[in-house]
Formats: sequence, structure tokens, C-alpha cells
Amino acid sequence: MKTFDYVITDEQGIHARPAGELIKTAKNFTSSIQISKDGKTADCKKIFGVMGLAAKKGDTVTFTFDGADEADACDTVMAFMKENL
Repeated sequence: MKTFDYVITDEQGIHARPAGELIKTAKNFTSSIQISKDGKTADCKKIFGVMGLAAKKGDTVTFTFDGADEADACDTVMAFMKENL
């Protein structure tokens, strides 16, 4: 299992467009990918779960990866977050 924390830097937080792109990115992997904030956890492959976290600028989210391609998934999602959020 791999994890990383990320502080949201986008002024609008995780809004619809980047959330949709995050879902597309996560779906490229077979590993389970979870995102958590303030005790709530969502499947990173489901838009309503990600949007339901209501992550705003300055919030810390934690990603958890578990599966055969978890290392690649972690690296890819981390790069996506740095570039987009």
C-alpha cells in the first residue's frame, strides 16, 4: 500500500473539471485508489465521491493506493495533482 498527502492549491479547490480528469486518470489503473479528507473517504474512480469531499484551497487530502500497479498509480496521481490542483 502507498499513500501521500497533498494540500490543494487551486483557488476553486477540487471542482468539476479537474475532478473529472482525476477520475479518468485513476481509471487507468487496476489498483484501488481512495481519497480522504476530514475523516471521509471516497473512491477516486467515482465522481460523486470525489466531489462530495468538497476539498477547498488549503485542505489536505490523503490518497491511498492498493494493488498490483499501486506504485505507478501513486506516481501518476501525484503528478496530476501537482499539475492541476
